[in-house]
Amino acid sequence: MERTFCMVKPDGVRRGCIGDIISRFECKGLRLVDLKLVTLTADQAARHYAEHQGKDFYDDLIQFITSGPVVPMILEGPNAVAASRALIGATDPLKAAPGTIRGDYGLTVSENIIHGADSPENADREIANIFTL
Repeated sequence: MERTFCMVKPDGVRRGCIGDIISRFECKGLRLVDLKLVTLTADQAARHYAEHQGKDFYDDLIQFITSGPVVPMILEGPNAVAASRALIGATDPLKAAPGTIRGDYGLTVSENIIHGADSPENADREIANIFTL
């Protein structure tokens, strides 16, 4: 079984999309291992988005992800990373296919509802940044 990390972002929490998003993962066959409602610290956000440090959008990204509660979660199942990424859809919600989370709920790249790990290695790193297992 593979594990992955996904996180409903502040815009998704504010809009009350948490239950619908979790339901999509569960209906796909991914098992919810852990989740919580938290507001990320600046340090957690910096570690989470370390690969974007120095880019022109980095400060706005950190400000947004720490602007309110998020729902980080650990999901488990066969090919969990690829399966969750397929459900999430393209980063730009306007280019995301209908039926994906971002295609159905997102409007802008900067507030695109959800984050999903892009590899098992990043999933492990992101899980360790938020959860104490």
